[in-house]
Amino acid sequence: MALIDRELAAVWDALRSQSTQRDHALTEVRLRYLRGIRNLSVPFSYPVCVLAGPNGCGKSTVLFACACAYQVPGSGPRDYVPTSLFPNFTGGGTGLQDTPEKTEIEFHYLANGERSSMIWRRNKSWNRSFMGRKNGRQPERQLYLRTLANLASPSEVRSLLQLARQDLNTEQISADLLIFAHRVMPHRYRSLARIASHSKDLLFAVREGGSEARYSEFHMSAGERAILHISKDISGLNDALILIDEVDTGLHPYTQQQAMLELQRIALRNRLQVVVTSHSPVVLDSVPPEARIFLDRDDDTAEVHRVNLYRDILQKALYGQSRDRLSILCEDEVAEGLIHGFMDVLNAQIGLRHDDYIIGRDTGRNEFSGHIRMLGKFGKLSDLLPILDGDSRNLEPMLKSTAAQYGQAIQPLFLPGSGPPEAWIWQTLERQRDDYAALLGIAPGALEHRMRAIIQLLGGAVHQQDTHKAALEAFANEINRTVPEIARIVGQQEAQHSQGPAAVFLAELAEQINVWRQV
Repeated sequence: MALIDRELAAVWDALRSQSTQRDHALTEVRLRYLRGIRNLSVPFSYPVCVLAGPNGCGKSTVLFACACAYQVPGSGPRDYVPTSLFPNFTGGGTGLQDTPEKTEIEFHYLANGERSSMIWRRNKSWNRSFMGRKNGRQPERQLYLRTLANLASPSEVRSLLQLARQDLNTEQISADLLIFAHRVMPHRYRSLARIASHSKDLLFAVREGGSEARYSEFHMSAGERAILHISKDISGLNDALILIDEVDTGLHPYTQQQAMLELQRIALRNRLQVVVTSHSPVVLDSVPPEARIFLDRDDDTAEVHRVNLYRDILQKALYGQSRDRLSILCEDEVAEGLIHGFMDVLNAQIGLRHDDYIIGRDTGRNEFSGHIRMLGKFGKLSDLLPILDGDSRNLEPMLKSTAAQYGQAIQPLFLPGSGPPEAWIWQTLERQRDDYAALLGIAPGALEHRMRAIIQLLGGAVHQQDTHKAALEAFANEINRTVPEIARIVGQQEAQHSQGPAAVFLAELAEQINVWRQV
């Protein structure tokens, strides 16, 4: 494991542990009828979260909604309220105006160690409600909101140039506020000054080194500006909510990873909560899976919803990380173990390497069509192979029809048997007790005895829909194995002997892999 990966893993564990001891957190935001979002709930289960998804899916809307959550000490009465962050154009005699909706932005907090809630509602105007609580108050918290756009607008440049014609205040940035920048950027700064007049300000840097280069923001890259502003603005904050739009703007992939590591370190050190938006796979990979919040907008209904990433398969496909790799998507860890067993044998037969494919899981049978729609929009179906349980065969026409809507073909596969994989595995163990006793390292008689005892314990109904999973789990515990381990062993054995349903599945799997190779 690379050094930075070890550092990320360490800070993930530390933040997970600390999050259970925090007194302040925005735990969830819900949007209703805001900017085309009809009903969206976004929970924040990790102190540093990344909002991701295609353009127009509502990432920035969620971020700006979060900025309305708190009373911010020292801010003006209109600084962090929906009226300012979500204004409506009223026409001005043009006859064109935004259509107001009955909008709600609902917040759930941990504030001073207690759970509380608040709703901003807009009818004719915006008003706050506290879920029926008498004397309810909006929690207070320091907040930082920034969009990291490049300094490219001519009007912005002209406005800042006018600073030189005004009375200026110069403020030296203390060294402790530059620690973040020094850890992220490849060079160090001897000093950093903030030149300000009224509400306008400009950074002026002096680098360390022989030449001691001196320059203002006009001569900084977008990435350098972003990192210096973040370092200056958040390093001195404690227990604050940090909101950054498009955090990867102008940053090299290595710098993105380093910046996300340092953001999590400062979040740990200063007990910050951080929410950022990004299109970068590097940024997504720099936080743990539970911190990746992927949004998408449905083509048919235009509704925005959260998408579970299922072992990163969708993330990797949509962000270009699965190029030249086959993405196999299945329902659960038992199906994954079974597929791994078949692939262990098939790899040698057709010359496939383990890193030629990835297997993802933890998705319900009724969610496959949604995954196909999402990947179909981006032309990614040629790299997807859905493998469903044997009792999902009736879904095949619908899945093919969904792919056809995007001008693409897909051939789903189904695991051996007519039911869940646990049922087929149990039946296979019963049918070939002697073979599997040797493979599992137990005596043939002991295997048969344990399986019969489990059947008796379950009332002799082990093959019923509601008991086969419990039977296989009990058997796995008896022999000190996990169910996925047993599934993989069964997959390997049945693929090697290649008879009956296993032979059919192995042939179909090989065919689909060869089709993928030829695309």
